[in-house]
This record gives sequence, C-alpha cells and structure tokens, in this order.
Amino acid sequence: MFQYGRLTRREPTSTQNLKTMSLLTKAVSLTLGGRLRAIDRFMREPAQVQREQFDTLLRSLVRTPFGAACGVTERCGYGRFAEAIPVREYDELRPFVDRIRGGEGNILWDAPTRWYAKSSGTTAERSKYIPITAASLKHCHYRGAKDVMALYLRNNPKSDIFAGKTMTLGGSRRLESSDGVPTGDLSAILISNTPFYASFNRTPPPSVALIPEFEAKVEAICRRCSRERITSLAGVPSWNLVLLNRILEYTGKDNISEVWPHMELFMHGGVSFQPYREIFRRLIPSDDMHYMETYNASEGFFSIQDDPADDAMLLMLDYEIFYEFLPVADLDTPEKAVPLEGVEKGVNYAMIISTSGGLWRYMIGDTVMFTSTSPYKIKITGRTKQYINAFGEELMVDNAERAIGEAARATDAEVAEYTVAPVFMEADTKGAHQWLVEFKREPADMALFAAELDGALRRLNSDYDAKRSGDTTLYAPRIETLPPGTFYRWMASRGKLGGQNKIPRLSPSRDYVEALHEMVRNS
Repeated sequence: MFQYGRLTRREPTSTQNLKTMSLLTKAVSLTLGGRLRAIDRFMREPAQVQREQFDTLLRSLVRTPFGAACGVTERCGYGRFAEAIPVREYDELRPFVDRIRGGEGNILWDAPTRWYAKSSGTTAERSKYIPITAASLKHCHYRGAKDVMALYLRNNPKSDIFAGKTMTLGGSRRLESSDGVPTGDLSAILISNTPFYASFNRTPPPSVALIPEFEAKVEAICRRCSRERITSLAGVPSWNLVLLNRILEYTGKDNISEVWPHMELFMHGGVSFQPYREIFRRLIPSDDMHYMETYNASEGFFSIQDDPADDAMLLMLDYEIFYEFLPVADLDTPEKAVPLEGVEKGVNYAMIISTSGGLWRYMIGDTVMFTSTSPYKIKITGRTKQYINAFGEELMVDNAERAIGEAARATDAEVAEYTVAPVFMEADTKGAHQWLVEFKREPADMALFAAELDGALRRLNSDYDAKRSGDTTLYAPRIETLPPGTFYRWMASRGKLGGQNKIPRLSPSRDYVEALHEMVRNS
C-alpha cells in the first residue's frame, strides 16, 4: 500500500533569474522557498506524504466521539479505516454537523469548529454547513493560497506582481452567527481571517469585499479599484467577467489593459475556463497576461495548475487531506473506492476526502480524471449529480465544455453561458439534448455550430457516439439561443449571484431549462 512511482524534481528558480525580480517580489519569493521544497518532496514521494497525512488525521480522529463510535485506533490501517467509516455525502454528514451546531463540542475533530462555510452549490437547494477548523484554514486553504503564488513565481521569475495589488471578487455573504459560530461563504471566512501582512497587497478592503448585494459590490469595486495599480485577479471566471465588463463601462476604456496596464495574472477556479478563455484574451489583450487554474472549494483546497503549458492541475498532497477515489461507474458500490495509488489515468472518479475540518470519507460531489500519475495531476470533469445519462450516453461536463469550445472556434462564435438538458423519448420520437446558449457573438451559421458541436461530442465520448450513430437513440443536439443577460437574471432571481455560485451546465432533469423558458416568456 501507498507505493507510488518516483517523480522527477523540477529545478528551483536560479539565482540569476531571481535578480530580475523587483525587491518586494524577490523577498516574497524567497520566503516561499520552503513551500516549493515541500511541493517537490510530495511530487517525489507521494506515498510517504499521503501516509503522513493519514496518520496525522487518524491521531485526531481517535480523540473524537465520532472516531470512538467507529471503533478506529491510531494503529488501524487504511483497510480498517475504510471498513469502519462508510463513504458519506452531505445529507449523511448533516446529523453530526447539527450536533456540533447544537453545542455538543468536538464531535468530528478534536478541536472546536471555528466557522461554517455555507454552501448550496448547483445540485441542492438546501444549505450545507461545511465545518471549518483552525487547522483546515491554516494548513489547507491558506497554504493553498501561498502555493499558488510560489508556483507562479517559480514559473515567472521576471514577475513584478507584488508591485501592485490582487483584486479578489469573493462571495456576497457576510459572516453571520450560527449558534455562536460565524457562518458565511468560504470567501467571507477567508477575507475575515486574512492576516494583516497578507491584506497589504489585496483589494478591495473587507468593507467592500463583503458587501452582501453582488451588484452593489461591483459598483463599489469600480469606484474603489479602477484607479489602483492592479496586477492580478482572483475568482470565478463568470462573475469576474461581469465585473470586468462593468469596469470598462465605468471607465470608458476599450479593454482592461488600458485600465490596469500592469495586469499579469488571473487565478481562476470554480467553473471551467474553457468557454471564457477567448473572451478574457480579448478583454485583456496583453502578451504578459497569465492564467492559472485552482481547485478550491468550501471543503478544501485540492489542486493547482503548476505548469502553464499543461491545463491539468497538480494534486496537492500535504494539506491535511487524505484522498480516495471511486469510479463514477461504481457510484452505487462505494467499497470500490481506492486510495491515491490505486487510480488509473483516463477514468472518471468521484473524489472522497478526509480532512482536518472533520470530514471523514466525504464524497465532495465533484468528478475528476487523472491525466498523469507521475506526478498526480487531475482535470475536473463534472459533478456526481450533474451529468446526462438519459439514454446511456454518459455525457459529462468536461465533454460539454470541450465540445462547445471547439464549435465556437470553428464558427468564430463566443459563448457566454449555456445549460443542457435531455429531451426525453416519446412513443414516436427519439431522445435529444437541448442546449440553451447565450452568445456573446453568435455564429453566422447556427446549423454549422450545431453540427460542429455534435461532431466534437462524438469524438470525445464513445457512448454518445454509439447512441448518435444512425440516430439509434439520440437525435442531433437542439440549439436554442437566449437573449443576452438571461442567465444573469435567472441566477439573480435564485439569489445566487457571485461567489462560488455556478450555472449548472448539465442536468438529468428539465427543471432548469423550463425555469429559463418561463423567465424568457415573462420578460
């Protein structure tokens, strides 16, 4: 167990390259050297590092009522751990969280739950209260933020990023009290607890960043930040796109490079960047602009794009997280979950985590695919409850994102937002997929766009191709265009503007599609 392959160490930044940095950026880079060495170590020795994480977590687990009830001990290995603790989704975790919120103390972790990250995501309307401890905040979320910058500076030794500020567009919930424990979205927790030295080069200040109403916050950011020296952005692509377009309206400029000429980095996550890539390149027409994907959720900080030439992300192995993976094909058989050394490239997995936040064998709801096991790199492929398999086609979000990107490039179109739902079979008809698309620039030939989309899906997904062959089960995709701003208005009507709220890309039901249709009819 825990036998991983040996990995090749990346060379650290040379002294000569460091001399090209500004003094401040050089100083920060030097302070992050320890993290680069730690990253190099878990790339070389992933088995040992994950074993250390397992042992650290287990020592705390056995000191909790939850661990005692499960019968685990400090000496139990992974096999006994997996036998004692079933894989859980949130509804099965909720009773334990409710006990903590009711004042029972350290049920899931051997230290107090200091915050709750309130999240509903795209697959559930009921709020989730994800426990956050001091350990998970320090050793996971904040460590991840440091590592993003450490890896960026290693890849860009001439960067002058600390000569300006990072503009962060976070969520719209201020911290509120939930049974005496501060509760809000993750960004509110991070902003409220950022050390003063880390706040020095971040904007806007908490008084603006935590404005509850998204549109009011955007206006305040325009007033506050449009004249600042901004060198980087951080946040969800879709909401940052709203902000950047408003910045251009506010300043009267043609592109963001005219507003912030020193901009060099966008740290993005939350949704696939594929549909937004060309739009951002047009908005920020700078050869010095870089894009870096991160995978940071309420439950933990998981991966970082460490190589700009590779759009997969490095799985971060020393954040007090122990990983397991369950093939999506075996979602109904959780005993088939495997630790990291059991994964294979090219397989869709549901990710299962145990963390210092007190999540034990928790199925986060995201699906990933490994593109490399030396080192371990992943791509997010979708959600365990956000896919379409109405006809045996097993369409995942990753397929949809890549296919619509190819169709847009082939037809010189720009897609702003979209969602997809099945059109179910009737007695005399086959099934189909209905794509509701909001274009920033419509294709000149919509039929060609649909054909390119269909062709790309067939190349990317053999199950889809089989169902489309000869229209056996599926007709070609049905494309329906929506007026500009429809998705924004729909998300606003659901109280889901900003933060980590995401437009659901795929749904096995027609609920979202019908709600959008009703909105268009009533507008």
